[in-house]
Amino acid sequence: MHTPQRPGISQVHTGMKVVDRDGKEVGTVELVKMGDPQAATTEGQEPERGRGFVPVLSDVFRDAEPDLPPALAARLMRTGFVKVDARGLFARDLYVAPEQVARIEENVVHLSADGASLAKES
Repeated sequence: MHTPQRPGISQVHTGMKVVDRDGKEVGTVELVKMGDPQAATTEGQEPERGRGFVPVLSDVFRDAEPDLPPALAARLMRTGFVKVDARGLFARDLYVAPEQVARIEENVVHLSADGASLAKES
């Protein structure tokens, strides 16, 4: 019998199945970002870019993570997050905060939250 692991996003990896507190599958892990709880801001955590045409184009087309309202994005940059590729053709990706991970068992991330209450990508 497999013993559940203690929760923590450091144990989460890309491709794991994610289920909400009711056992409903919400998607699969797309990205894990470890946070810096001591950080006061997200400043300095983005890659530095030069000037000119190419960097401007890369800014237009790059995916900023997490793609959420600024206050929530700043909090998740400090605490870390798991980005979930949500189930469904037109479903927006979801973001899971570390405190929403209840347990990790047999390559499945079990959440303490309802799938509908997770932050959705902007």
